[in-house]
Amino acid sequence: MCTLEKRGNVFVLAITGTGEHRLNPTLVCSLRSSLRRVREEPNCSALVTTAEGKFFSNGYDLSWAQKHRDRLELMSSEFRALVRDLISLPMPTIAAVTGHASASGLILALSHDYVLMRKDRGFLYMGEVDFGLVLANWFVTLIRSKIGSPAARREMLMKAAKLTAAQGAAMGIIDSAHDGPKETVSAAVRLAEELVARKWDGDVYAANRMVVLREVLDSLGSDETVEAVANQASSKL
Repeated sequence: MCTLEKRGNVFVLAITGTGEHRLNPTLVCSLRSSLRRVREEPNCSALVTTAEGKFFSNGYDLSWAQKHRDRLELMSSEFRALVRDLISLPMPTIAAVTGHASASGLILALSHDYVLMRKDRGFLYMGEVDFGLVLANWFVTLIRSKIGSPAARREMLMKAAKLTAAQGAAMGIIDSAHDGPKETVSAAVRLAEELVARKWDGDVYAANRMVVLREVLDSLGSDETVEAVANQASSKL
């Protein structure tokens, strides 16, 4: 489901395969397992997360969950745990978005400290309103903490705009746009190396991030949208 390699002091975590990288419990558990391995390393490291193929992640695996409330609860719970893991990780984190990032797939990218994206392919898309679904409170809390512009949030959440990397960079949703997947990952690794060179204490870095994102952490305890999704998911597939 994913691979983890170390390039000097930089970990590169890649979601493998050419599919949509739907965030079902199997993929999420694989990502969490990799993060546990990263956590075992000493200070002076950084993480880059990327994906193979046309998709960074196309969101929750609703075809797997369908109308099964228990599956939806598990999927939501495991994903929220993954976001909590990223927020508490004792090193800088960078998402290298090399394809489409939709719904919870975009939330995964935004859960990193920095977001870089290829500009020749892929959209940033929060399509809940298009599919008749209500946004989770914790999604919105995270988005507010990451995106300062109310106009940008309106485009994302209320208009369900499919945003290119260039548009995302101009709106402050991502940090920079790059020519292709290799260039995006290379830029992410270079940024990671610059951050590692600062020689920050990892535990202090994580503690500060947790203070900055305290409202997000507080919101991760529940997902009030599970029941609504359970009632609607199969008709929206």
